[in-house]
Amino acid sequence: MKKDIEIINNQIKLENNQNSIVKNMLIASSIFGILMMLPFSGIEFFEKSFALSFISMWLFVSSLVIAWMFRGRAKRLQSLISGDSLLANWELDMDMKREYVDYFFVQEKEKNIAIFTVISIMATIIFGMFILVIDDGKLFMFLALIFLILFIALFAFGMPYYYRYSNLKGDGKVLIGKKYAYINGYFHNWDFPLSGLSDVKIMKKPFNGIRIVYYYTDRTLKHSEELFIPANKNIDLNKLKIELEKK
Repeated sequence: MKKDIEIINNQIKLENNQNSIVKNMLIASSIFGILMMLPFSGIEFFEKSFALSFISMWLFVSSLVIAWMFRGRAKRLQSLISGDSLLANWELDMDMKREYVDYFFVQEKEKNIAIFTVISIMATIIFGMFILVIDDGKLFMFLALIFLILFIALFAFGMPYYYRYSNLKGDGKVLIGKKYAYINGYFHNWDFPLSGLSDVKIMKKPFNGIRIVYYYTDRTLKHSEELFIPANKNIDLNKLKIELEKK
């Protein structure tokens, strides 16, 4: 078993991108920790700047919490890279990656258009009511509405192109574990409380691959996430499906 893991580890050349987030958050927490103490340092310029201290304290704690969260994710991803919890791994060629990215782009674009339409209609109704009711500031409210719609449109129509660009620059590596998955630079896990797999299916369209649906629960109740993962022809997806569905 140890020899098999060593063989897998030698084959997988992948940098743990979760570690870089941990490192950046620890650096940020150090900076905010220093800023938090400056009002008490005796330096005249920062004397009695308690607002700076309060905001820095909040950012200091937030940075530490994010670092702690991603430290756990880094350990999980490392277990895939080392082969300890790995079920299957492969690498997408450029054609497969482009097919996957284009599918993701279309799905994201359609979803964003729907969200943009709903938010724009709601904003128009709300701002329109104020414009009709108030005596002064009608022009300001109208310009605020236009600015809000343009701002939302920038994200709704721009982000799919950004994701497409960044996904095409991804490493193309796919690592699947019992409770974790790494897909072209993105890491997913469903091992936390009130989470798990809800469905696993083999795909033939729009590309050969596997569809994994996992759920998680947060303060806004239960949510689902779908992963559409393209696979090489030589990957035994039936065997992978059976392994994933084992309790």
